Amino acid sequence: MEIQIPELKARDILTHYSGANNFILDLQFKVKSKYFKLTRNQADYIITNCDTVPKIARKKVKIDPYLSQQLQEKKLLPLAPTEIWVEKILTQSDKSYHIWGKIIDSEELYAFWIPKSQIVPSNDKKIEIDYSGFSHRPPMKHQKPAIEALLKNDMYILADDMGLGKTTSAVIASIIENSKKTLVVCPASLKINWKREIENYTNDEVVILEGKNWVDGKYIIVNYDILKNFHSFKDDSNRVLIDSGIDRIIIDEAHYISNPKAQRTKIINQIVNKLGKVWLLTGTPMTSRPINYYNLLKLVDSRVANNWISYVTRYCEGRQFRGPKGRKIWSVNGASNLEELRDRTKDKITRRLKEDVLDLPDKIITPIYLDLISKEYEDEMGEYLSWSDENKNESITIHLAKLTKVRQIIASNKINHTRELINDILEQDKKVIVFTNFTAPLMELHSYYPKNSVILHGQMSKEDRQKSVDRFQNDDKVKVFISNLKAGGVGITLTAAEAVIMNDLSFVPSDHSQAEDRAFRIGQKKNVSCFYPIFDNTIERIVYNILLRKKNVIDTVMGDIASHPETDIMTELFNELYNI
Repeated sequence: MEIQIPELKARDILTHYSGANNFILDLQFKVKSKYFKLTRNQADYIITNCDTVPKIARKKVKIDPYLSQQLQEKKLLPLAPTEIWVEKILTQSDKSYHIWGKIIDSEELYAFWIPKSQIVPSNDKKIEIDYSGFSHRPPMKHQKPAIEALLKNDMYILADDMGLGKTTSAVIASIIENSKKTLVVCPASLKINWKREIENYTNDEVVILEGKNWVDGKYIIVNYDILKNFHSFKDDSNRVLIDSGIDRIIIDEAHYISNPKAQRTKIINQIVNKLGKVWLLTGTPMTSRPINYYNLLKLVDSRVANNWISYVTRYCEGRQFRGPKGRKIWSVNGASNLEELRDRTKDKITRRLKEDVLDLPDKIITPIYLDLISKEYEDEMGEYLSWSDENKNESITIHLAKLTKVRQIIASNKINHTRELINDILEQDKKVIVFTNFTAPLMELHSYYPKNSVILHGQMSKEDRQKSVDRFQNDDKVKVFISNLKAGGVGITLTAAEAVIMNDLSFVPSDHSQAEDRAFRIGQKKNVSCFYPIFDNTIERIVYNILLRKKNVIDTVMGDIASHPETDIMTELFNELYNI
């Protein structure tokens, strides 16, 4: 078998080359001189690329600010170039483009390599949106740029702060995009919320997947925990998430898929790689632990995620060391060059804090609708309804006492959902206040955060109550304030918090307004987000609707609320229960 030396083979190719690769044409001219010798790299390039047809570009391309700075220093330029002229793309490797172009206008065209990660993708897609179809619930001013950013990008991360309405922005964008079928992936506790928000804007069929039963719809909502029921890695016949015609995926709380080894992450990665259209929603800051964002950036095809080793070395203080049995192990939990990471991901991420947005109310009220599955609740509620049928004329006090057990069951079952909210807020390095009407859930929640929470309840002395307030206000390590609604809902200042969670409801609207305002007081410089997790299929939903009527939402956001006595609430509650 004849072995041909690469340099000789390349010279042979050059003798009859008639392509349009200017670098090869230049070498073709140079080899005519007896003093010029091809290098091995040049020979390999000719052999590899002689049949590749260059792509005509003839346009200016934006470059990364860090490459811009390097070019300025290398070429001693008075100003850093922000663009380069690309006449042709001669060829490309996995990581780089070989370009026929120039850095500054006065230069002649020449060939040079540029890393793909250093070219800022241009997005000249024109978006003209008619919002008149959403006049019944128009998006806020700050949501419109988010909607437009999603529509301009098949793959994108909307990372706005909590309370800025990422769900609404994504829903409106999906309706305007008019995909054939949209899959929404979210935590189980948010499925009803998504269904309600979609139905606020469209009459298209919205289905929630449960267990292993697949149901088709224009919008299909599934929680992370059951993704595996609709996608198999081994069985191609069980890939309904890919084969069902879905052409848009929206992933809420996308930090759930930051671990590349988790099964849910592997499923999402495979689906997105196949379909190529994904919007990721997350309120967690981009800069907390950069390694957590590598998979998200990879999913949206960000240029900084082309190479894992480069990413962790540059942004995670990545270093390699030898572990047990001499195995090489990477340490990637650090954070470095965060401003650079922020700048280089701007084309794929929209991230705004509440304080950056001017059209927000100072206090943002957000209900989160949940389902309760509890035989204990059904038994207690059934017992109360049977009793109330025969005792309609009993006093309000007795009716309230009879409902106490029902309310306690609701409060207890809410704890896990409240913990999810707390954990999301802590991930964002914010402080949170949690209110409950009962001592048992208060103490249980405290047990989950023994080192970074304080409590306040009616049995504590004034001195101990003040110690809890002072620690929450002044100690950076204390992130969670857990309080009885009556005991802590008035008379104290907790402006260190940016979020308030009502674990369970009082029957008095002013109780909630006053409790919310523990955080929203003089000295509070940030917007306050108030979350109301509500069991949709219980008496709590009826109570919440009545409270909303008594405590108008606009008034809740903008100012003080007049108090409504419990008797008003109970009268309406009884009427609604009897009607049901």
